[in-house]
Amino acid sequence: MSRDALTDVLRTVRLRSAVYFYVSGSGAWAAEAPPSKDIASAVLPGAEHVIEYHVVTSGECWATVDGESPRKLGRGDVVLLTQGDAHIISSAPGVRGKLFLDAYFNLDRDRRPFRMHYANSADPTAVVDEKAAAVPEDTAAASIICGFIGLDARPFNPLIATLPRLLHLPAVRAGDSSGHLARMAAIESASARPGSEAVLERLGEAMFVDAIRRHIDAMPESAAGWLAGLRDPYVGRALALLHERPAAAWTIDQLGSRVGLSRSALHQRFVDLIGQPPIQYLANWRMQLASRLLVDTRASVASIALDVGYESEAAFVRAFKRLAGKPPGTWRRERGPA
Repeated sequence: MSRDALTDVLRTVRLRSAVYFYVSGSGAWAAEAPPSKDIASAVLPGAEHVIEYHVVTSGECWATVDGESPRKLGRGDVVLLTQGDAHIISSAPGVRGKLFLDAYFNLDRDRRPFRMHYANSADPTAVVDEKAAAVPEDTAAASIICGFIGLDARPFNPLIATLPRLLHLPAVRAGDSSGHLARMAAIESASARPGSEAVLERLGEAMFVDAIRRHIDAMPESAAGWLAGLRDPYVGRALALLHERPAAAWTIDQLGSRVGLSRSALHQRFVDLIGQPPIQYLANWRMQLASRLLVDTRASVASIALDVGYESEAAFVRAFKRLAGKPPGTWRRERGPA
């Protein structure tokens, strides 16, 4: 069975999730969120890239990012800010609120998820009550679960750049995975049972994976990028082979033979979709695998070099420093072994 490249990447970049806020709003309200890089150390310590997501559990609202058209969200909809952009969730486009950047760092993480109710945020004197009790869904114009997905960005993450800035998953048919997960999240958030936060974290991760799969299915035939490469019959097969045996001494001729294309045709198809030749992609992916081994194990640098396909430790160290910006030993010391 061929390797699932998407699963391989998600495991290697340490996908993890945290649920922080149960948000409700009434009247003319707006919740403004800063760029995720500004709050990453507070919401998901250690994560290099943070994606914020919102699940609408009741009512309607709007999601707005500068440079993108506002998106109307209804019950069961999920929206992800994949590039970590500042954004606004509001009762209507153009409604503005206050940005409470310090609140992310001052809140007691052990008390999460926090309940926050926004009311008439168009009034500049309005404030957010960080200790608000749960607002009944039938009295709030909208109720939302807000959380964060963390993943590694370095030394090589082929997934992040290929995602749209604002990824909107509308609630569709009853059997849809995202809708089912959103309903589960709504039920779990209302229960306040022991373990609810852990359940919501896993649901957040599942929604993220489902979002990527639905995005792949919806991409036009003309789309390019790593995700487009996954669904291409030739490039997708080549990616599966590289992820299945990353330490093998692959050549473009061997890959072309295995997928049924000439070396020149595979090279061009790979570059058109992925943005780099297959062997360069393999070299970068080896460094991502090595970065995890450096942090998660106590194996020597020489042993790790062999594990990812390098016979020479010196050649591995040069390649790692070229991509990661620092030698393997420094990478390990800064992050610490498991």
